[in-house]
Order: sequence, then C-alpha cells, then structure tokens
Amino acid sequence: MLRVLCLLRPWRPLRARGCASDGAAGGSEIQVRALAGPDQGITEILMNRPSARNALGNVFVSELLETLAQLREDRQVRVLLFRSGVKGVFCAGADLKEREQMSEAEVGVFVQRLRGLMNDIASSAVMGLIETTRGLLPGAGGTQRLPRCLGVALAKELIFTGRRLSGTEAHVLGLVNHAVAQNEEGDAAYQRARALAQEILPQNIPTRDRLEGMAAFREKRTPKFVGK
Repeated sequence: MLRVLCLLRPWRPLRARGCASDGAAGGSEIQVRALAGPDQGITEILMNRPSARNALGNVFVSELLETLAQLREDRQVRVLLFRSGVKGVFCAGADLKEREQMSEAEVGVFVQRLRGLMNDIASSAVMGLIETTRGLLPGAGGTQRLPRCLGVALAKELIFTGRRLSGTEAHVLGLVNHAVAQNEEGDAAYQRARALAQEILPQNIPTRDRLEGMAAFREKRTPKFVGK
C-alpha cells in the first residue's frame, strides 16, 4: 500500500551552464522536487518541455546533465524518479527539427553528450516508454543497447521496421519492468514507480546508514538514516 506524504517540497529548477535557449516558454525544462516525510530520500526529476513533447533538444539535455551531476553529489538523494510534466507523453526522442539546424560538428558534439546522458540514465531506475520514429535508426547508442537487451535478431527487426510498441508489448519483450493499467487520475505509471522507489529506499550503501540499517534489523525497529 502506498504511504501518504506528510509534505511535498515545491518543484525547483536547476540551471544548466553553457547552453543556449531554444525559446521554450522561458522556463526551465528540467525541474526537481525532493519528497519529504516517510519518502524522504526520494527525489523526482520533472521533464517539462510541452512545446516539443519532451524531445531531447540541446537545452533539455544540458539541463538534465547538469541536474544529474548536482544530484549525484547530494547525499540526501537515495532514489531518483523521472517524471513527465507533459500529459500523455514521457519523451518523444531526439528533437529532429533542432537537429536539422545544426552543423555536422555540432551534431557530433550533441550526440556525444546524448550518449553520456543515456549512460547516466541507464544506471538509474527509469519508468517510461520513448517513442520511435519510423524509418530512422535509434540514436545515442540505441543500436548497441537494444541487441544487448533483446538479442540481435529481434533488435534488427525492431530497428529495421521502426515498429512502435505499446507498454504491454514492451513489457512482454522485457524492454520495461512493468506495464500497468491506467487509473482515473491518469498517473498509474507514476504510482507504480513511487511504490517501487519506496521498496528501494530502505536499501543501504556502505556508510554510517548501512551500520544503522543493520542495527535496526537486529533490533527489529525502523532505521533512522541521516544520509551519511
């Protein structure tokens, strides 16, 4: 059963360094919120680029890389959740309109940064489905990661056909861990991700919190983590 939060901290932007604006409403495309109360230690990353369905543009990628770099140094963060602020969309993939305006050199730099971002995200727990575009190869290392997940034969079939998968189909293939039926509030995937984050939250790393967790287990009490 999901626990009720005692307090929700407001969304806040983390400003990225050295990136030009693409004119997206003048606001931050990546925002963060640290949950409090019994969910303290869970931090949510909100992807908020409605004008482009959260497509991976230069500003979006820069802000997300900067956010991940800052959160990596925050000892209070134990679990990350990626959310979309755009209704009905998680991420529409690469921003092809923006890519068309780049020079070859700029494309090379952007793709390299995008690969780094995908590697960062791959090391985190992410729930969502990225749409594919028919006739285009998956970028940012997708042609390498997909065969590792599904095997060469099936990966080739999906890449060559550009087939779009439903959440249920992706779950059957093993591309995602969970597929859930939508609820009346329209946030079933988020609620499942929150429940999973709550399962992960009590796990410990080799720090003072690890010793506290072991002591709490022996004494059959709730651990009191301090983030150190």
